[in-house]
Amino acid sequence: METSVAIVILNFNGKNHLASYLPSVLSYADHHDVVVADNGSTDDSISFLTEQFPTVQLLELKRNFGFAGGYNVALEQLNGSYDYYLILNSDVAVTENWITPLKDFLDNHPTVAACQPKIKSWTNKDEFEHAGAAGGFIDRNYFPFCRGRIFESLEKDDNQYDFELPVTWTSGAAMLIRAELFHQVRGFDSDFFAHMEEIDLCLRLGNQGYQFYCIPASTVYHLGGGTLNYDSPKKVYLNFRNSLFMIMKNHAGPLLPMLFYRMCLDGIAGIKFLLSGKIQNTWMVFLSHMNLYVQFGRFYKKRNQLRVKKRSFIRYNGQIIWDYYFLKNTVFTAFNKRKFN
Repeated sequence: METSVAIVILNFNGKNHLASYLPSVLSYADHHDVVVADNGSTDDSISFLTEQFPTVQLLELKRNFGFAGGYNVALEQLNGSYDYYLILNSDVAVTENWITPLKDFLDNHPTVAACQPKIKSWTNKDEFEHAGAAGGFIDRNYFPFCRGRIFESLEKDDNQYDFELPVTWTSGAAMLIRAELFHQVRGFDSDFFAHMEEIDLCLRLGNQGYQFYCIPASTVYHLGGGTLNYDSPKKVYLNFRNSLFMIMKNHAGPLLPMLFYRMCLDGIAGIKFLLSGKIQNTWMVFLSHMNLYVQFGRFYKKRNQLRVKKRSFIRYNGQIIWDYYFLKNTVFTAFNKRKFN
């Protein structure tokens, strides 16, 4: 029996994105269902969808639950109806035959929890896009990076990463994941609200022995920054805060030394923001640390519930900050591959 897929798009006040990108999703959906979960929009997204795209299944959520919570609420309504969820940002344009390589890979690899396509930039179509590129990794200090994107450096796609590769995490911008596993670990952590929740999800499943892959035979184009601009202070806050939450939950080994070292590195980033005139971003780093103190007990309880004894996910055992800023390694191919294990 053929496995079933639901293409699920979370929308919040994104009528313009739906108008621009949803037609490509419908054109290349094959026979799979397309679901839009509206996250309490206050624009006319719902009336626009019902009038212009009547074949789309619409789920109306009562309020804005954030990216993490919104998907949790929406996918709980679909629980039991599909084998796979194809989680897709509303600002992603897809290409012909983009689903089949992803679905075939999961069908044939039962220990793989999720996979992603190659994610390229909508505005610069020969470059990779920030949110996922050709598959994500973390370093020993839990800084995320990708094949094709190191911090703010985006590589040109010269087919250098056109091979299947196990990765640490797959992008929430475009991810095909087994529905059973998503619900088994209770989905995304809604306390993250938005940003890095997919990395946390992948680490949790990775620590249970599951794998993640990038499948470059599938390609999509992501606008990026569709909800929050990359320079948004709120995005800075969420990224720094959620990184610490992720460490709290998933780090195997002594927790406090790891947190202290990472927070010192965050402090250096805050000073860098200050010296470059981004005072508000410095304040956001400070607030992210204050929120960790407030939430420490809550996340320590989550850590105990997960009971991570040994790291099982792939990690780069170098320090990406050192490699990038001091060794000037701005492309993935420059890194020592023996440090990935």
